[in-house]
Amino acid sequence: MDGQVRIMVVDDHPMWREAVSRDLAEAGFDVVATAGDGEEAVRRARASTPQVIVLDLNLPTLPGVEVCRQAVAQDPTVRVLVLSASGEHADVLEAVKSGATGYLLKSAHRDELIDAVRRTALGEAVFTPGLAGLVLGEFRRLATGPSAPSAPQLTTRETEVLRLVAKGLSYRQIADRLVLSHRTVQNHVQNTLGKLQLHNRVELVRYAIEQGLDDTL
Repeated sequence: MDGQVRIMVVDDHPMWREAVSRDLAEAGFDVVATAGDGEEAVRRARASTPQVIVLDLNLPTLPGVEVCRQAVAQDPTVRVLVLSASGEHADVLEAVKSGATGYLLKSAHRDELIDAVRRTALGEAVFTPGLAGLVLGEFRRLATGPSAPSAPQLTTRETEVLRLVAKGLSYRQIADRLVLSHRTVQNHVQNTLGKLQLHNRVELVRYAIEQGLDDTL
């Protein structure tokens, strides 16, 4: 799959940008574009249609969160993995609210980055350890409004998969837990996204928490 995944790398530091691009290319990804500032990133994302954007937050001309917001607005299928030096809670939450599907600190090892990009391309929500709990906690805090009327009907298996997604398990872990193939788990997630009219795994986790599915099973 790696050779088919189109990547764009956005960072204002040329050496860092080149190093990340080189690491991902050597790992088999197709690096279709790079950008050094926010406005350039939005333009090149539109032109090159990457599947995953590896995005720094601290950018000239346009903040990274705004780049994320505009990139997702122009292509709802794109997935954004933030790669930032900041582990501040406000930055993490703002990135997720702008549409990022994952958040990795720049202190991560090369193999961690490659794995995070691969998982992001598969639709998983990837966070540096410790940040996932922060995001889930915020979603739980926001889930205080009235319940949505007549939620779409999910199958028993789709509900089982959704509960495990809400607990933060990877697709591979879910497959092992339910004795299913990785592809079958992906299909259940895609079907659930379609039924709920959601776009990515982060939105799916939020829905599961709002429904209280993370507290069961």
